[in-house]
Amino acid sequence: MTIRTGTDSDLPAVLELWAAADAQPTVTDDEPALRALLATDPAALLLAERDGELVGSLIAAWDGWRGSFYRLAVHPGARRRGVGTELVRAGERRLSELGARRLTAIVAEDERPAAGLWEAVGYERQADRARFVRNL
Repeated sequence: MTIRTGTDSDLPAVLELWAAADAQPTVTDDEPALRALLATDPAALLLAERDGELVGSLIAAWDGWRGSFYRLAVHPGARRRGVGTELVRAGERRLSELGARRLTAIVAEDERPAAGLWEAVGYERQADRARFVRNL
């Protein structure tokens, strides 16, 4: 398996991966939003490939203060084979090199397998904070 930075040409395949992985859709799950991400931070989208096939993705974003993980997705046929763990570790390296001292991961409350992966790789659920969002 290889981990590499995603490019504009990867975006259709990334969106297909998210659909195959049953990622809960959001208003930013489209090519224009992903192109904007890459225009702002060209190395934020990490992709895992095995035998030339896209099997995983992770957005490892740096805002200058904190590192954040979004959209960890692994193709159902590639789960439980270390893909998610390798993506997280690659994201941690990237964000640490940029100066991050704190990392956060956004996980939907009802995605217990996803929460289990984050716990398995050493992250703790933060019980005393709520997230507030507004879609524009």
